[in-house]
Amino acid sequence: MKKNQVQHLPVMLDRCVALLTPALENRQEAVVVDATIGLGGHAEALLEKFPHIRLIGIDRDESALEKSRERLSQFASRINFFHAVYDQIPTLLSGMGIHGVAGILFDLGVSSLQLDDLERGFSYSKEAPLDMRMDRSRSLTAANVLNDYSQEDLTRIIKVFGEERFANRIAKNIIKARGTHKLESTAELAEIVKASIPAPARRLGRNPAKRTFQAIRIEVNQELEILKRVIPQAIDCIELHGRMIVMSFQSLEDRIVKQAFADVTKSKSPVGLPIELIEHKAKFRLVFNGSETPDELEITRNPRSQSVRLRAIERIAI
Repeated sequence: MKKNQVQHLPVMLDRCVALLTPALENRQEAVVVDATIGLGGHAEALLEKFPHIRLIGIDRDESALEKSRERLSQFASRINFFHAVYDQIPTLLSGMGIHGVAGILFDLGVSSLQLDDLERGFSYSKEAPLDMRMDRSRSLTAANVLNDYSQEDLTRIIKVFGEERFANRIAKNIIKARGTHKLESTAELAEIVKASIPAPARRLGRNPAKRTFQAIRIEVNQELEILKRVIPQAIDCIELHGRMIVMSFQSLEDRIVKQAFADVTKSKSPVGLPIELIEHKAKFRLVFNGSETPDELEITRNPRSQSVRLRAIERIAI
């Protein structure tokens, strides 16, 4: 393993490979989409285990793509890399003449690469610029949101995307602070949040800035809007007996995935119909009920995996 890969610990790696194995092992050819290739850990494991697959690696972060290209250079003839947001999956596949895939993997949330690079501004525990862009070619930054949005919009974003009950206080104090100077640092935002939350609530253990930083990051990157679009689109790309895995790291993402999976794994038969017609039968099944989480060993080894929820579906009919 190369020096710049030491800290990259792919979340639930063995489980992801095991879940995709039934969809890949008995095919002479198969296409797999890694919709969030990141530093390439999951992709590497799949390419090593299944020498017959072609992998399409997508990421909106050019820095991550550069590192995954380097890591996966030995598989270069079997990979297509795309700097894109994952809601472009159907367009990318169509452009390659691909009409269906055997597997799709989503590893949502912020990558270790992004968290550990202070200049990206994702961490609330270190001094950094207010950036938070996953794709640095985009123009909207956290500083834009905090300095330009109205108090009403800031309250809504922090309340809805951060599930923060003190959203109104935080937004009010952001407006007050920016009235004297432009907000530019993550440390200042963290201090504003801390001062906005009553002391008893701050004693609950988690960093008081976590929810607000999550909310601003989601707004900057339009994460939930994109996820709502892509899950149904990606589902439509799955071939018969193909599988799709989604790992989410917070409840808002998981709810979107859970609902989308429920919609395609339930019969469409009208209530009261005595028999189920073929066209009403579900075209997908849940690979397991509910969601799975990492075991204690993985959480100890990789604390950032603690909040992950993994869900999987399989196409059982066309």
